[in-house]
Amino acid sequence: VALSMMIPPVLCSAAKQNVLQFGEVCRDGIGSGLGQLGAATVAIEYADDGEPGGVSARDVVAAVADHDRPPQRGADDGGFIGAQAVAGLRAADGGKILREVKVFEDAHGHRLGLRGGDEERQPRIAQRGEKGRHAGVGDVLRPALPGVVLPEEVGGAVDLLVVGRFGSTSGLSAVSTGSQVLNLVTFVVTQLAMGVTVLIARYLGEKKHEFISPVIGGAAVVFALLAAVLFGGLVFLARPISSLMQAPAEALDLTTSYVRICGAGIFFIVAYNMLSALFRGMGDSRSPLIFVLVACVVNIIGDLVLVAGFHLDAVGAAIATVAAQAVSVVCAVVMLLKKALPFSIKKADFRLNFQCKKFLAIGLPLALQEFLTQLSFLALCAFVNRLGLEASSGYGVACKIVNFAMLIPSALMQSMASFISQNIGAGKHQRARQTLRTGIGIGLFFGLFVFALVLCKGDLLCSFFTTDAPVIANGYAYLKGFALETILTAILFSMIGYFNGSGKTVFVMAQGLFQTLLVRLPMAYIMSIQPNASLTMIGLAAPTSTAVGIVLNVGFYLWWTRKGRERASLA
Repeated sequence: VALSMMIPPVLCSAAKQNVLQFGEVCRDGIGSGLGQLGAATVAIEYADDGEPGGVSARDVVAAVADHDRPPQRGADDGGFIGAQAVAGLRAADGGKILREVKVFEDAHGHRLGLRGGDEERQPRIAQRGEKGRHAGVGDVLRPALPGVVLPEEVGGAVDLLVVGRFGSTSGLSAVSTGSQVLNLVTFVVTQLAMGVTVLIARYLGEKKHEFISPVIGGAAVVFALLAAVLFGGLVFLARPISSLMQAPAEALDLTTSYVRICGAGIFFIVAYNMLSALFRGMGDSRSPLIFVLVACVVNIIGDLVLVAGFHLDAVGAAIATVAAQAVSVVCAVVMLLKKALPFSIKKADFRLNFQCKKFLAIGLPLALQEFLTQLSFLALCAFVNRLGLEASSGYGVACKIVNFAMLIPSALMQSMASFISQNIGAGKHQRARQTLRTGIGIGLFFGLFVFALVLCKGDLLCSFFTTDAPVIANGYAYLKGFALETILTAILFSMIGYFNGSGKTVFVMAQGLFQTLLVRLPMAYIMSIQPNASLTMIGLAAPTSTAVGIVLNVGFYLWWTRKGRERASLA
């Protein structure tokens, strides 16, 4: 996501004693502030004599800080600021934001025209700036990496790790089963919030800032109502839900307590995901990372105190998870209040308004698809729970490793949706298609590494969570069947991110339902009822369904692009 800023002409004392008129400054990537946060070097082309001058980020900051000096404009004064310039304009020496600069958010605007200068030189200078026209690895990877860690994943993994080391096998099974229920709620809310991310990003790309505050206000009301419904369901129906999950008898009470306590904190989970969607839509995926890091520290301390210290087992783990999520929400609200926004949020925006229908039209198909997908994982968990306590605990450990293996593809999918939506809003369709290819390449790079690690060292990974040998053996057995999924998901999730950003969420829902209901669930069920049921064979259901999803997505992509070319030729 890029921010464009309109700043006054400045007197630049760096490199050349020359007067520059800054046009638009584009931030190429998320979270790379000038000075203390980045090594970004700004290439400035002087239009008056055609000689390039390279100045550092510190020089640019100094020049902008000097903007109050009266400029001396000439007929040929003009400047081009290259694609690697980043927003934020933080002073290199003190990290102070230059308050005088008025910030306007925009889509990636790498082709930045000159202010003044003769017409003959502009094409040459624009050509030099074409570096940012196509999406590179940094465009996709930098905004994705801060989203690689989710507080729910961190919390569930820490809970499982501490309970596995200091709690009981029943507590380990309870955290495993309860986390599956919590994951269903969390991922559904995350996908629903994707509608907010995409809509905000699109309005930024189209420079329609006045529509963003109604989106935020309407989303706050919708997600508050959703949280109230989820609170009632998880708190008052915790026992039936645990029984429906086929939780082993020895772990039923602990599973019920874990679900109920986490359900009581559902407001924090929903609030975090809505706020993160808001930040990502504005191009800031660094802030959600900060929230997660704070939550992680709180969760670790809480687990060690309540589980290892007071021996509260799964109950202590649930309390620590809710406390950590509450702290992350407080951090998010504080950072939002301090953030300089190109729009103002008014009290009148907090109501059900016309923007609610728009972001729900994008988010609801994704949420429905995710709901049924997570429901299939709950069914899979129930299938495994029937195989006994050790199989249940082993599957829970494997699922935590699987969730971490899927974080990079998931982060790529979310960042690509926002990135592509902004580019489409700005009319840069070719750059959006290039982003798809770049995302697949990045995903495959990491996927091959994770595949080798999971397949060859899965038992070592499981041993981090527990010292129980049968549990480790069961977890590794599932990972062997699942391993290929780490490669296939790199392709599937990148394509889903592309279609989400393009607004084709109904297709995303349809293909997800097809592979979930007609491939993954039937195959997993058939494998679980065999006389010698194996977790390895059950694990194979995931990569098989993903392969089917790739075929569906590639077919739709080819059909859609052909239709686009036909429409373009007719026009």
